[in-house]
Parts: sequence; C-alpha cells; structure tokens
Amino acid sequence: MTYKYMYQTPKNFSNMIMNSDGEYLTGLWFEDSKDSSKHILDCEEKDLEIFIQTSKWLSLYFSGKNPNFTPKYKIENLTPFRKEVTDIMNTIEYGKVLTYNDISKAIAKKRGLKRMSAQAVGGAVGWNPICIIIPCHRVVGTNGSLTGYGGGIKNKVELLKLEGNDMSKYFVPKRETVI
Repeated sequence: MTYKYMYQTPKNFSNMIMNSDGEYLTGLWFEDSKDSSKHILDCEEKDLEIFIQTSKWLSLYFSGKNPNFTPKYKIENLTPFRKEVTDIMNTIEYGKVLTYNDISKAIAKKRGLKRMSAQAVGGAVGWNPICIIIPCHRVVGTNGSLTGYGGGIKNKVELLKLEGNDMSKYFVPKRETVI
C-alpha cells in the first residue's frame, strides 16, 4: 500500500508531496513538477510517523538549518549505477555543489575506467525519487548551468540560495532541460 502526505513549504517554493509504504519514505517531490509523473498520486492520505519525521526534517531545512538526521527512506528499482550516483550525491555537503562531470570522473576512477558519461550520470541524478534529502539539487552543469532538475529550475535556484551558494556562479539555461 502506498500513502501520501502534502507538505506546505515557504512561499518561495512549490509545496511538496511525500509517498510512503507505511514505514519508509519512498518519494519526495515538488507538487506540479515534472517529477510528479514518477510517483503515485492516487493513494490514501494518511498521517504516518515517517511523514512526521520527514516534515520535521523539511521544516529544519527550510528554516536554513542543515538537519542532523535523515528520515528512513527506501528506493525501489535501485540499479548498481544509480546507487553509485546516489551515494555520491549523499556526500555533497550542505551549501556545496558537484558537477555531473565531477560525479562521472569519480565513478570512472572507482571502476578503473578512462571516462564515464556525464549524461549517464545526469540520467541517474534525474531518476532520484527523494529530492532534497538525497540532494540532487546540488548537482550542476560544468559551466555553471542549472540544468536537469525535475523539481523545476525555480525550486533548484531557491534551494541553492537557501543553502548560501554564491548564485553569481550559476545561470539558468534559456531552454530548461530535465534529464
């Protein structure tokens, strides 16, 4: 059974929706974003302990603090490659960023390869079902392009600002892309 919960964000952000299997967080995304198509919307709304924990995490985060705990989450259909990318995303510190190319180089080095496709990394980053907690918003283009965010570029910009990033280093591409 899948459950959902609506979380009201501060005014600069779209509201968020959570999914759970009853015990673990299985989805977290911005309402009306392109990410919505990856999740279950037609399910029972229910107050669950995991939604309470996740709401507490989000409230701390949106107040400008780096939460010191992580709600329990479970990711379905996690391939070994997606796990590698997710593990690297989880190492990106609050207020920092990595590029798709940085991640591809790290995976290539770990695997003993000459190179790894940054586009493949982009696909794995874009697949992430639990935004913010797994910080896919902290992955940017090598040239500073804020591209590839399924939660919407407006939300990505606001998340990076909230974390204190110097936004003069980044730009929004003329044509938004979602990987």
